[in-house]
Amino acid sequence: QVQLVESGGGSVQAGGSLRLSCAASGVNSGRDCMAWFRQGPGKEREGVATVDTGSRITYYAHSVKGRFTISQDNAKNTLYLQMNSLKPEDTAMYYCAVDTGGTCYEDSWYEEFKYNYWGQGTQVTVSS
Repeated sequence: QVQLVESGGGSVQAGGSLRLSCAASGVNSGRDCMAWFRQGPGKEREGVATVDTGSRITYYAHSVKGRFTISQDNAKNTLYLQMNSLKPEDTAMYYCAVDTGGTCYEDSWYEEFKYNYWGQGTQVTVSS
């Protein structure tokens, strides 16, 4: 059974940094498409970044490119999201998601329906 557990959220001031972690169990390391999504207050959930655990190809939303970095540790079955230069508009609940056995594609990685397992989320709040 697949389980995703996020951690690392918190409250920071603008310009600060946080690193989110997603501990994954029941997934095949090196054979999945894993991603971070977020949902801000009054907004729809949106894709933030993704990594293909096989090829290690990554894609990012334009709004976070250059500030956020997604990475994986297959030995620990853990996905990370390093967030630097945080802005108030980054305030959201952040979710980890996995498309088991799937491949990350540039034109579809941000589609929620692609992912078959989701974590419960971790809150990130950025104050100005």
